[in-house]
Amino acid sequence: MDTPDVLVLGGGGTLGEAWMSALLAGIDESTRFDARACGCYVGTSAGSIVAASLVAGLAPDARLGAVSPVPTRGDERATQGSSGASLRQAFGGVGDLAEAAAAPLASLALASSARGGALLRRSILRAVPRGQRSLAELGRMVEQAGVSWDGRLRIVALELDSGRRVVFGAPGAPKVSVALAVEASCAVPGVFRPVRASGRTYIDGGAWSPTNLDAVEADRGARVLCLNPTGSLRPAAASLAGALGPFSRGLAGTEALALRRRGAHVTTVNPDATSATAMGINLMDASRRQAVIDAGRAQGRELAAQEQRRAA
Repeated sequence: MDTPDVLVLGGGGTLGEAWMSALLAGIDESTRFDARACGCYVGTSAGSIVAASLVAGLAPDARLGAVSPVPTRGDERATQGSSGASLRQAFGGVGDLAEAAAAPLASLALASSARGGALLRRSILRAVPRGQRSLAELGRMVEQAGVSWDGRLRIVALELDSGRRVVFGAPGAPKVSVALAVEASCAVPGVFRPVRASGRTYIDGGAWSPTNLDAVEADRGARVLCLNPTGSLRPAAASLAGALGPFSRGLAGTEALALRRRGAHVTTVNPDATSATAMGINLMDASRRQAVIDAGRAQGRELAAQEQRRAA
């Protein structure tokens, strides 16, 4: 499997972050794939954490632990400098916070990119109590790691006052640090304190879309790989979260179609049956993390193997 030109990383909480990292680690065992060498990254919520870690030079399996006996390419993947260690600590800490489910819920309630949709978002989000938990420690660790806007990184958030999407790092976007952008993208309404920067207030980018795939700046012929953790969710009795899966998969499909019409080649990967079973309905259930890592890595290896068989 070749390294894509653009890697899109969606929201999905503790288990979504683990699944994305593990799946990329599994694919990364292929000799032609390097998750840290993409031309552009678009990260939303938990995906902004993964995207920033890759831009910082961390291998996808840097915080997964000794999960598999199969070695990855190069000993350098297991050896990180002090900034890498700080960033890895930051990403690990965020996984313990209540990051995930509220963002897709907001997307489900507010989904529409039309002008009226922005007004609806603004109206509803103003009625949501302000979250009180701070993401400042995450921001400090990201800043200490030295992650910068290198031209490849895009982080999605929502401007609270207007209800409109903001893609930090894109041309014309407000100038904020990567640390603040990651904080903003992870600021789940009602859970975390909104992030104030440059006179504006920002919240979780998942309040616009679970993946924000349509925010990709892709030229004709560009290869886009999108990982959609919330696509794992399946309808279940007495579970609102389960209803988010079909919505998430459908919205990602619509956004992918828009990119294909512009000439891009888009591959969207949802958790397979084994990964979905491991993840369950509660994407913040840390007790499932190891099972999700195992399933995600196996899914990544299988994806790479499928590509190799097609190319043979």
